[in-house]
Amino acid sequence: MNGYLVFARKEALEIVRTWRIWVLPSIVLFFALTGPPLARFSPELINALAGEQLGQFKIPPPTYLDAYGQWIKNLQQIVLFALIIIYGGLVSAEIRSGTAAFVLTKPLSRAAFVIIKAIVHTAFLAFTLTAGTLITWGVTLAVFRDAPASALWKSALLWLVFGVLFITLMTALSVMIPAPAGAAGAGLGAYALLSVGAIWEPLRDYSPAGITGQATSLAAGTETASPLWPVTTSVLLSLALVLLAAALFRRKEL
Repeated sequence: MNGYLVFARKEALEIVRTWRIWVLPSIVLFFALTGPPLARFSPELINALAGEQLGQFKIPPPTYLDAYGQWIKNLQQIVLFALIIIYGGLVSAEIRSGTAAFVLTKPLSRAAFVIIKAIVHTAFLAFTLTAGTLITWGVTLAVFRDAPASALWKSALLWLVFGVLFITLMTALSVMIPAPAGAAGAGLGAYALLSVGAIWEPLRDYSPAGITGQATSLAAGTETASPLWPVTTSVLLSLALVLLAAALFRRKEL
C-alpha cells in the first residue's frame, strides 16, 4: 500500500511541477472567464456590425442559459481536444524516458502503475472542471444578475463522465501506441466516431455517444431522455479501458 501511495504522490507532484498544471487549467480558466461575457454581449455586437444584413430577423435577448451552453460547448470541443493531446503520451512518455522501468523496480505492479495514473489524472480533471464551473457560475451571476446553478452543475457533471472516459481511452492508447501524436490522433478519431454515432438513435440513447447532446440539453434547461444508460455504459467502458491498458502494459517491453 505504501508503494501505491508513494507513486500516487509522485504522479500528483509531476502534475504540479510540470507544464500539465498550466495547460489544461489555463484553457478552462480562459473559457470560464470569457464565456459568460461573450454570451451576454454577442447579440449586441452582431446587431451593431451586421444589423442591416439581418433585416427583420431579431436575435433574442441572451440569458444565463446561453452562458451555460457556451461553457459546455467549450468543454466538448476545445477542452476535450486539449485533454486528448495532453494525454497522448501519458504512459508511453514514461516508457521512453525510462521512468517507468525505474518506478517498477519498487514494490509496484505494472497494473497498479496504469490504474493509479488513470485515477490521479481523473482527480485532476475533476478538480479543474469543478473550479472552472464554479468560476463560470460566478461570472454568469455577475453578468446576468440571475444564474440558477442546477442546470450548469448537472451538465458539467455529465460532461465529466465523458471526460473521464477519454482519460481512460488515452491511457490505453498511450500503452498501445508509442508515439504521443499517434495516440492523440487515434483519440481524436474516436471522438469523431462518437460524434457521428450520436446521429443513430440507439447509440445516442444507450451509449457514450449520447452524453454530449444530453449535457448540452441540460445546460439549455431542457432535459430530454434520461442519461442513465449513456452514463452507465461510459462508466463500464472506462473501467474496461483501464483494465485493458493494465493487461497490455503487463506485456509491454520496457
